[in-house]
Amino acid sequence: MSARDRGRAGDRLGGRVGGRVGGRTRLLVAVALTLALVGPLAWLWWSSLLPASYSAAEMGEMDLGGGPGSSSHGGHGSTSVAELSGPRTGEPDVVVDLTARQGTVRLADGEQVEGYTLDGSSPGPLVEAEVGDLVEVTLRNADVAGGVALHWHGVDVPNAEDGVAGVTQDAVAPGESHTYRWVAPDAGTYWYHSHQLSHEQVVGGLLGPLVVHPRGDRGPRDVLALAHLYAGKPTVNGRHGVEAVVADPGERVRVRVVNTDDGPTAVWAGAAYRLVAVDGTDVHRPGVVRDRAVAVPAGGRVDLELDVPADGSAVRVSLPGDVGLVIGPEGASAPEVPEPGDRVDLLTYGEPADLGLDPDRADRRFGYSIGRRPGFLDGRPGLWWSVNGRLLPDMPMFVVREGDVVRVSISNHSGTVHPMHLHGHHTVVLSRDGVAASGSPWWFDSLDVGDGHRFEVAFVADNPGIWMDHCHNLAHAREGLVTHLMYDGVTTPYRLGDDGGNVPE
Repeated sequence: MSARDRGRAGDRLGGRVGGRVGGRTRLLVAVALTLALVGPLAWLWWSSLLPASYSAAEMGEMDLGGGPGSSSHGGHGSTSVAELSGPRTGEPDVVVDLTARQGTVRLADGEQVEGYTLDGSSPGPLVEAEVGDLVEVTLRNADVAGGVALHWHGVDVPNAEDGVAGVTQDAVAPGESHTYRWVAPDAGTYWYHSHQLSHEQVVGGLLGPLVVHPRGDRGPRDVLALAHLYAGKPTVNGRHGVEAVVADPGERVRVRVVNTDDGPTAVWAGAAYRLVAVDGTDVHRPGVVRDRAVAVPAGGRVDLELDVPADGSAVRVSLPGDVGLVIGPEGASAPEVPEPGDRVDLLTYGEPADLGLDPDRADRRFGYSIGRRPGFLDGRPGLWWSVNGRLLPDMPMFVVREGDVVRVSISNHSGTVHPMHLHGHHTVVLSRDGVAASGSPWWFDSLDVGDGHRFEVAFVADNPGIWMDHCHNLAHAREGLVTHLMYDGVTTPYRLGDDGGNVPE
């Protein structure tokens, strides 16, 4: 081989070696770039996965709100949720037996839909008590495959009676039962509903009305107006259209409106009325309302008081979707009244009264900022609801001690309204968008926080336990808009997750 040939062969060999080295470098660079991109995504995906079994007390990060540190979550001296129960002994004043079934629901107007019943109907039976009564409710699960639990929405029951699967009890499996016992604390309009797979079971009708009357004085005649969508159609008391309620001319009636759906609704009347209660709390010195509707958040309740016309005609109470009540003598009619454009503003309605707390000397102050951001929820990519910039399961856990005055700033920049619901406590509105409340104290357990709005609210931490604090658009809660209020030193023996069959949302 000549020198020229040997040179050419060397060039070819060097080119191959150089090409291999260059190819390896490019491969390493590509791998490094891939890891740089995929690695963080893989970590985010992995960290979003919910364990098959986990405790609500171990979720997220503790937010102390500027108060003393958490002392004994699960440690020495802790109190179990199971110990925070209603009376275990004593003869009950009200005894209720409810059997949950899954299948065909026959509505009051005869239409049939698929869903859930309690004692063969949906809505379930009205549960009534007086303040101070010991209420005993036994829930039996006939055949609801996913299990059931009953939450007493708006009633500040002891924590063990709150009916949240995986937090305050285990879900009741088919063929099993669970008994709730609690003393009725406050008069008002409430409701009960499943808190196991609630985004399916509540929509499907596993719910019913609950009324607590003042002791020995029931006041005006009660008329119930429970709103619920069945198969996408609006109903009142399980009936499409208008329900006739027989009442005497001049009779005063109290219309108890319950919104059991995921979104807000409204109620108005064809005559003057007074808004006498919101979420089970009386309005202080309510004024007469004309030509205005009352907005009712998802989960919320309002009581309207009005007089049947003395001339023998009827009065119509309406809700959206051409449903409502016609109240008056048998056979009397009332004209349909279009929905008013104006709303009663609870920030200014009624007259001021003592709050019973000093929010300017709060022991704890929390921020609850609702947003939406991309990420992973239990391994699923998407655009999810966030609290203080965090996604489930890394939501804040708001820690309090019994007796604390708690102040919370709730803001919403998520693009849609959220009906916020804290279990076990009633909360008072201090201001909305910087404007101080000037009417009757606006106590609530369900509050619509619209996009772009901010509320300052306060409450007294007077009911120890671990309490859900979530959006009552139950699909939103299912999509991560749920946190907890935790009392220092309280633990739970119950486990959330698929392994234990406890999935409250």
